[in-house]
Amino acid sequence: MNTQKIRRVLAAFAAIILFSSAAPQVLAHMPEELVPVGQTVGIDIKCDGVMIVAMVEVESAQGKVTPGADAGLLLGDVITQVGAEKINSATGFKEAIEKSPGEAVSVHIRRGAQTLQLTLKPALDKSGGYEMGLWLRDSMAGIGTVTFYDPKSGIFGALGHSVSEVETGTLMPLAAGAIMPASVKSVRKGAAGAPGELQGEFDFTKKIGTLFSNTMTGVFGHASDPAVFSQMAPLPIGTAGDLALGAAKIRANVEGTDIQEFDIEISRIFSGGDDRNMMITVTDPALIARTGGIVQGMSGSPILQNGKIVGAVTHVLINNPERGYGISIERMVGNAFAKASVEDLAA
Repeated sequence: MNTQKIRRVLAAFAAIILFSSAAPQVLAHMPEELVPVGQTVGIDIKCDGVMIVAMVEVESAQGKVTPGADAGLLLGDVITQVGAEKINSATGFKEAIEKSPGEAVSVHIRRGAQTLQLTLKPALDKSGGYEMGLWLRDSMAGIGTVTFYDPKSGIFGALGHSVSEVETGTLMPLAAGAIMPASVKSVRKGAAGAPGELQGEFDFTKKIGTLFSNTMTGVFGHASDPAVFSQMAPLPIGTAGDLALGAAKIRANVEGTDIQEFDIEISRIFSGGDDRNMMITVTDPALIARTGGIVQGMSGSPILQNGKIVGAVTHVLINNPERGYGISIERMVGNAFAKASVEDLAA
């Protein structure tokens, strides 16, 4: 996406989820080849609940109070229920609280793998209103790149990392989501210490796919129209044994709606469950001139080598935008098909 939390020297977008425990009937549908897309799209995610992104003090007659912290809430918690009422928007949360002004309410939250029930009591501020001192997020939208499309199932994958709340770095649980066609209008070039960014526009009303999963290895969904990503020929999926040091290419959309291939090198290969499966260096003068290297919005750009799709761009080195990291296509696709339902696979 166009906004991500900078951690240490990396714009660290993702952590890898192993998929060896996926159901056998799902893995049986794993494709042998995919369309490497490289097209930017608008991505719209609706949160399953509302996420706490900040807690502020409330000025009361008794002084400054923090209702959220006093209740035991933490940044990144997702509020799913107030009393008996399900919550799916910040407005819905506010309305549920206002039904019992000033009274303590029971809230259900999701914190990682935990589900907790806490008691939250509003504070009466100096203006006579009841406040919780919570800043909430119920959706996110931005530009990212589609990595692959499977013509047989209609499943696509994008980003190579999760859609996460920028302030907390917490993965946003998916209630609903969609992708829309996008056009890159300009680029803020990357420089040492300052990640660049693709800047574009998209129309929320023109959906070309729906999302079924937001994971640490990418967002996955089902294309609405088979023609959307079928303009290019599919390529075989590269396995870990196919990945090699040396010349490779990425397919990216960094101007308008044009998809181009640019030269890179795979300079290191990492094994095991690490979230960095390869280090890449941009060597293409045209891409360096246009973007400075790897910029936000290019996450998900497919990596091609020896006639196969072998990975996707996921990270950029903050101190050197010409270098970054990628996830292997095996990990990304394996997770996509592990998350897909039977209905998704049969659609």
